[in-house]
Amino acid sequence: MSIKKNIANFVTSVRLLGAIALFFVEPLSVGFFVVFGICGLSDALDGFLARTLKITSAFGSKLDSVADLTFYSSMMLNLFEKIAEKLFKGLWIFLFIILAIRIAVYLISAIRFNRFSSLHTILNKATGAGMFILPFILLGSSTLLNIYGTVLCLIGLAAALQELVYYITLKEIPQNGKKIKDS
Repeated sequence: MSIKKNIANFVTSVRLLGAIALFFVEPLSVGFFVVFGICGLSDALDGFLARTLKITSAFGSKLDSVADLTFYSSMMLNLFEKIAEKLFKGLWIFLFIILAIRIAVYLISAIRFNRFSSLHTILNKATGAGMFILPFILLGSSTLLNIYGTVLCLIGLAAALQELVYYITLKEIPQNGKKIKDS
């Protein structure tokens, strides 16, 4: 196999390994931020490489979605106690609503299209970017976290609802990393 053909998938795989490594580092430690930074860099780099080298693929798009889900899930699990110490309890309800909608989206995708899928919409990318900033916000005050968390939840809710509507109404899922037009 050609290295050029698989470089983007290799970079994505680094994020998957980093997500696993996050389980073994202390939250908000130097080690955490090193692994976290490598994961973030791989997230930015894999799609850029795939598009620039014209090696996008359905497999790469799925791998990217799985890597994103794994990375952000492991990040949240690693930081759970730190977040729980500072987060306003009402925001937890908001988070569970977003999580329920996300689970519904994945189930609808599986039922309608017989596969796991996550669309790369602008709102999903904004949510991901907001999630990436979260550990840095945790270094600040509870007030900052709760304001930031509220804004992030609003963006995340809009992204989840948008994707839910897309999966209910789309005739087919865009292939090979092609984006759907956000309305």
